[in-house]
Amino acid sequence: MSFSSSEREGVLVIVMEGNIMGGPEAYPLREFLHNAVQNGKKNIVIDLSHVVRVNSSGLGMLIGALTTMKNAGGSLKLAGANETIQHLISITKLSSVFETYSTVDEAVSSYAR
Repeated sequence: MSFSSSEREGVLVIVMEGNIMGGPEAYPLREFLHNAVQNGKKNIVIDLSHVVRVNSSGLGMLIGALTTMKNAGGSLKLAGANETIQHLISITKLSSVFETYSTVDEAVSSYAR
C-alpha cells in the first residue's frame, strides 16, 4: 500500500494505492493524519479508486483513521471503492460508520453542504 495527497476546496484528499492490509502499513497513514490535524486539516477524503483489496486489518486501519479525525473534531469520508470493497463495508455493517461516495468530487462537495 502507498498513498499520496492533495488538497481540493479545503479538503485533504488521500489517494490510496494497492492493497490495504493494515498491520505495519497503518503507521505511515496514522502519522500523516496526526500531522494533518496539527496543520489544521480536519476534513479528509480517502480515495479508494486505486485499491484492489482490503482485508479485516485494513478495515481496522480505516476505522482508526476515522477515529483519529473524529477525536480531532474533524471527519473522514471514503470515495471510489470498487464493488468488492463496497460489499465488504456493507456486510461488516461499516456502512453505518463511514460516509461513502462514488467519486472524490462527490465526497469533497459533501463538505460544502
